[in-house]
Amino acid sequence: MIVVAGEALIDLVPQGAGALAGLLPLLGGGPYNTAVALGRLGSPTAFCSRVSRDAFGEALLAGLTGAGVDVSSVQRGDEPTTLAAATIGPDGSAAYSFYVEGTADRLFSTPVALPDAARAVSFGTCSLVLEPGASAYEELMRKSAAQGVFTALDPNIRAGLIPDPDAYRARFLSWLPSVSLLKLSEEDAAWLGGTPREWLAAGPAAVVVTRGGDGLTAFTRDGSVHSVPGEAVEVVDTIGAGDTVNAALLHGLAARDALSSAATAELGPQGWTDLLRFAARAAAITCSRAGAEPPYASELGAA
Repeated sequence: MIVVAGEALIDLVPQGAGALAGLLPLLGGGPYNTAVALGRLGSPTAFCSRVSRDAFGEALLAGLTGAGVDVSSVQRGDEPTTLAAATIGPDGSAAYSFYVEGTADRLFSTPVALPDAARAVSFGTCSLVLEPGASAYEELMRKSAAQGVFTALDPNIRAGLIPDPDAYRARFLSWLPSVSLLKLSEEDAAWLGGTPREWLAAGPAAVVVTRGGDGLTAFTRDGSVHSVPGEAVEVVDTIGAGDTVNAALLHGLAARDALSSAATAELGPQGWTDLLRFAARAAAITCSRAGAEPPYASELGAA
């Protein structure tokens, strides 16, 4: 089982041009999208979060169970669901304004243990920024890594939520010894100010950098670099594309029995090329649809 830990929220996506365009509520949140994508790909998946008991929260849980995701590790709260108001650029890229004060997901507390079947756990996005939940997720990350669980991280930077960038950058570096796979976008890398080689030296077995329509590149501890181009597609928006990459990478590693740092480091050129192509194909399908709608296994073929 792959466990995804982090927030579930509602994306408010504009349905027209201008600041006052109507907003369509869609299920979202980076970790949530990753869990749904994993479920749709057929990976046994569990979601570990704190979700509101309001109507949005019920819809979020229904979306998870509809994708076959185990929600027994989801905590519940009476606080409202976090909202993320999206702005879609001419190229389909999305920027967000967040409404997070007093919401349910940020009050997450560290669980006693992950499900017994957990082979990997994935973290990222707002959940590692907003306290007090951020410290609880951080504790879970360190504890899981210490127990030998494969740990994936996608920082998915939302700069508007980070009041002290330097403190966050230092905290990010402190996570790396507990990380098996680091995935981030070119924009994330530029904001963080480091390089894949520096991050690899701190702990991860591999670093995967997404380059939008230009594709993906994986850097590994042995000094190898593996790149694939992006898949050509008519972009509706990019919501959930990076989360789909996360899911595709984890699903593909599981299919190769490579959910360990040692096995990930030994994938080799062909293994990495095939895995990155699968992730690029999955992300392209997500970009061709409005909102975070990752593909099903039947749309992709074998990982």
